[in-house]
Amino acid sequence: MATAGAAGALAALDVSQAQEESPFGFAPGKAEHCIMIWLGGGACHIDTWDPKRQGDPATRKPGSDYAAIDTAVDGTQVCEHLEKCASVLDRMNIVRTTYHELIDEHAIATNMMHTGRHVSGTVTYPSIGSLMTYHKGAVNESAPPYVLIGYPTVSRNAGFLGSKHGFVYLTDTREGPSGLARPATITNQRQKRREDALKALRDSFLNKQPSKVIQQYDGAIGQALKLASPDFMSAFKLENEPDALREQYGGEFGQRCLLSRRLVERGVRFIEVSHNLNFVNGTGWDTHNAGQDAQHLLIRELDSALSSLVMDLESKKLLDKTLICVATEFGRPAAFDGGGGRGHHSKCFSTVLAGGGLQNGRTIGVTDELGMKTLEQPVSVPDLHASMHFALGINPRKLVFDDDRPIPTTDMGTPVRDLFV
Repeated sequence: MATAGAAGALAALDVSQAQEESPFGFAPGKAEHCIMIWLGGGACHIDTWDPKRQGDPATRKPGSDYAAIDTAVDGTQVCEHLEKCASVLDRMNIVRTTYHELIDEHAIATNMMHTGRHVSGTVTYPSIGSLMTYHKGAVNESAPPYVLIGYPTVSRNAGFLGSKHGFVYLTDTREGPSGLARPATITNQRQKRREDALKALRDSFLNKQPSKVIQQYDGAIGQALKLASPDFMSAFKLENEPDALREQYGGEFGQRCLLSRRLVERGVRFIEVSHNLNFVNGTGWDTHNAGQDAQHLLIRELDSALSSLVMDLESKKLLDKTLICVATEFGRPAAFDGGGGRGHHSKCFSTVLAGGGLQNGRTIGVTDELGMKTLEQPVSVPDLHASMHFALGINPRKLVFDDDRPIPTTDMGTPVRDLFV
């Protein structure tokens, strides 16, 4: 945590733009967008991206629950249910040694994966989505900088950066954010009269008593009005896409990923797509007990949606401009519990980075024979965040300020060199 007394030391690390001078000895990326796919619950790394010897839930023999298959990257295997991703893995990187040292509890780990920091009693840290959009803004002024497709939580929000850098969220891919569409009875003239009346009231109040809260609210209202424009709202007309493409993406989660591509096209900087509704296995990625039995159905949903998103972006010449990150709060241990499921494990687990102009087709880090310990190249969550920021040309040590308190963009994270060189 940075203190005011450390401001001078930290300022030496701060540059106005990463493109001007890289503090890491290699050049930053030039991606323009980031899509973060969130597998809430804790996706098992050895049942997906880091397969090990096969175990058996029935006899409680530790190991992967599925067979491994070869991929487009020589020497790298993945779970058999990631067959479509396996064929395009040369557009992705698996970071098999992501870790954090928190207790394996969902809310705390989710906060860590979104903010890159421990929970503090004095500072509410911003999420990576808010930080990226703070530094870069929206690609297109008619689009919101940050869209969350899923349920809102404080760990995804803007923290001390203020509500201006928060998210617009939605849970329905067909209609867009609730409350944005203007009722048919509200004409342009009527809307303008409302806006003028609100402005007069607000200005009168601010002249007497300046308020940061009112100013932030002002920004949120202005953004909402922009989002109600036909150009942005057209993103939610997924029926305009070819039927074959929609089927290729798959069900509800797949349609969320398809929508993320349409939002990228309209200039949204950061999009989080949560895989957290209507789980086909009943528990989602939190596969304790019987949740393990149908985990393969979740993995197949991810396989169809992610592989389709990668190739769809590539076909539209957007893959190099769009960093995709597949993340979760922790992995799961090799041993099976009494109910045939698995517990929580944060000491090493897998994240995936795709596109974004990275040196793709690489597998970062090595874990032991059961995926319980890191053997080579550990990647901390601050390092993961630093890599994501750097891919978008943001210096991950650039200072932001909580009032007059200087805080580096990441918790002194260092981008993973192999992703860039």
